[in-house]
Amino acid sequence: MESIAKISSLMETARELTLDAAQATRSMRTTARPMDRNQMRKLLDSRNDRDVLEGLRRVVSMMCKNQKTIPLFSNVVKNVASPNLEIKKLVYIYLIHHAEQEPDLALLSINTIQKSLSDSNPQVRALALKTMSGIRVPVISQIVSLAIKKGTVDLSPYVRKAAALSIPKCYRLDPSQAPQLIDYLSTLLGDKQYYVAGAAVAAFMEVCPTRIDLVHKHYRSLVRKIVDMDEWSQLALLRLMTYYARKCFPRRAQPSEEPKKDVNMDDFYGQNDGGSVSVDSDLALLLNSIRPLLQSRNSAVVIAVTRCYVDVGTPEYVKHAIGPLIALLRSAPDIQQIALYNIVSVCLVRPADFVKYATHFLIRATDTEPVWELKLEVLTIIFPHSPPHIKSLVLKELEHFSQGTDKALVREAVRAIGRCAQSDATTAPRCLKLLLGQISSLDGNLAAESLTVIRHLIQQDAEGHVGTVVRLARNLDSATDPQARATIIWLVGEFSGLNGEDNIAPDVLRILLKDFASESEAAKRQILLLAAKVYLHHLNRKTEAEKERESREDAPMEPDNDPIARLWDYTLLLVRYDTSYDLRDRARMYRALLAVPQLATLMLLAPKPAPQAPSPSESRRGFLLGSSTLVLAGGGGLHGIQGYVSLPAWVEPGQEPDPRLRDSEPTPSSRYDADKRAIPASEKLDDAAMSAPSRTNGMGEAVGTKTLDDWLAEEEGAEESESEEEESEEESGEEESDEESEEEEEEEEEEEEEEEEEESDDDGEADRLVKS
Repeated sequence: MESIAKISSLMETARELTLDAAQATRSMRTTARPMDRNQMRKLLDSRNDRDVLEGLRRVVSMMCKNQKTIPLFSNVVKNVASPNLEIKKLVYIYLIHHAEQEPDLALLSINTIQKSLSDSNPQVRALALKTMSGIRVPVISQIVSLAIKKGTVDLSPYVRKAAALSIPKCYRLDPSQAPQLIDYLSTLLGDKQYYVAGAAVAAFMEVCPTRIDLVHKHYRSLVRKIVDMDEWSQLALLRLMTYYARKCFPRRAQPSEEPKKDVNMDDFYGQNDGGSVSVDSDLALLLNSIRPLLQSRNSAVVIAVTRCYVDVGTPEYVKHAIGPLIALLRSAPDIQQIALYNIVSVCLVRPADFVKYATHFLIRATDTEPVWELKLEVLTIIFPHSPPHIKSLVLKELEHFSQGTDKALVREAVRAIGRCAQSDATTAPRCLKLLLGQISSLDGNLAAESLTVIRHLIQQDAEGHVGTVVRLARNLDSATDPQARATIIWLVGEFSGLNGEDNIAPDVLRILLKDFASESEAAKRQILLLAAKVYLHHLNRKTEAEKERESREDAPMEPDNDPIARLWDYTLLLVRYDTSYDLRDRARMYRALLAVPQLATLMLLAPKPAPQAPSPSESRRGFLLGSSTLVLAGGGGLHGIQGYVSLPAWVEPGQEPDPRLRDSEPTPSSRYDADKRAIPASEKLDDAAMSAPSRTNGMGEAVGTKTLDDWLAEEEGAEESESEEEESEEESGEEESDEESEEEEEEEEEEEEEEEEEESDDDGEADRLVKS
């Protein structure tokens, strides 16, 4: 009979599988064919679960295609009471999607969903809880809160996780429920299951991220669970712990009466790398617990761990995160770009740690423009901290790309050479030589960018680059780019006051005025400025020469026939007939300004500060790693984009919370004393075994505990002593006792002893009961 039953069950299973396969094949063929509304209603109203499931699949498919499915609302929702789990799931999906459009009809299904909260299947309970919290109807906020309260104490961790994920939804639905929801969060944060605690942390970060008083007692348990949590929970917990560390651990340990227990931050797996900085034991627990997450497959987790190390860790911890950060450069291009933004931010703080990874930042042919821009930036940041062979490699790389065909890459390579020269004075001559070789290039962009960088280098040490200016002036004939010519002319004007009359500026002006009409607008402006500066220097020298003739101050000034004065007049004449309004206005302004040489000197010959070329990411310095503001800093302004929240300042020493709040052991109840706890039976047996005198068994081995025979012997001796006392009492009370009664009592005692021995054959518990 059993074999027949097995065969019939197998046949039934095979039949079900065949029907499912046929149904799936039919649905694949007919899904593309639309059905009218009556046919859909017929499927949804059917008593057969297969038809109802087919109808719901079609409804959900239409819903995903943004087709109109509201007319089928009543037909779909009435299946919410179906015992089939697959039907329940599809109905819940439909209900969550359309509840806001039909709130009255959605409320009719609340009672059925509430009944599902008491279902024996935890999956059904969790699904019902998710659906209730997902129905965005403010009227049911209190019902949702009660459902979350019930799910918080559910025996199934799957339901408790659903309750934790439902808390933010209820909070968004009705913020007035916050006090009750925070109480539920306080319970869920201490859950023993790591995935429940992770979901509670994610909800905590949305509902009450500043309530660190709820975290104190769960701090250590959460930190120990972070490795087992899912990636989203790890990200939320890392954000929480970074904020918590800033609020609860001072920046530097101060001496106090009760020294804190310090743990070396490298002493994790019992090994010490030689670090000399010590941190608080709880902070070290956090920093060491998240270190395995650097091997995570999720790039966001790696960056979040690095952010924690940078913001609350020590330099030694940051070193551990450099390698995993570099490993992200092997990811997809979009991840690689975001990783480079974070690498640059860390490199601005710790550039020396990236020197040994310099070859990873060499540009590849497949790199996109944002990627190679960030790579060039990293190379220039680590350049002054690199050994000579790395510096030579970087300069060769930049020289190669400065001679390429990509105009954007050429421009950035030349700028990178300038930043390298400014950051390391020892390589400035080589960088300047590379740039001077690009002046005669046919590429106007390359020449203009090179001259701009050269101008910055010359301004940093004007006295030492007089010969460089002469060389640039000699290349005016070969410089064809308007901006390049304008830059050279401006540099000649800046050096027009050196060595008095022994200066090349007047002669350069004379040569330029010969072909003034064919110059570009930018070059004409600089030629006019050069003429004004040369003439102003001439006026200053003439004024100094006339100071000795104070007696002739009131005499009329003789006409100036000096060649420089004639060059200035010729320049004004050329500009007067130029077509540019701006140029003519500038000439009138300079002429009026030169009428007062003292004022003109302050305006035109004022010393100019040497321009600096900082890293383009200096504007991103200080933003949190992994934040959108770090990537979009150009449009985020000084304080980041909207919604950006920076980390709080470090807590002052002496104002941090009491470390005893983080003790994980529960406090003793008021009914019992802390020193008088319940001792388990196993500990009592161990204590008895240790305190008993040692003896040997039959094999000659020492035995610390009593054997079963010892216990029985003690029991028999105790019973015999009791019987002797009773006999002595009877003899004193009744002197005339018969010998027959004594024999009967002895026989009864022997029978009792035999019964007790039979009962004590299994284990010694019966003996202990008799003894008690």
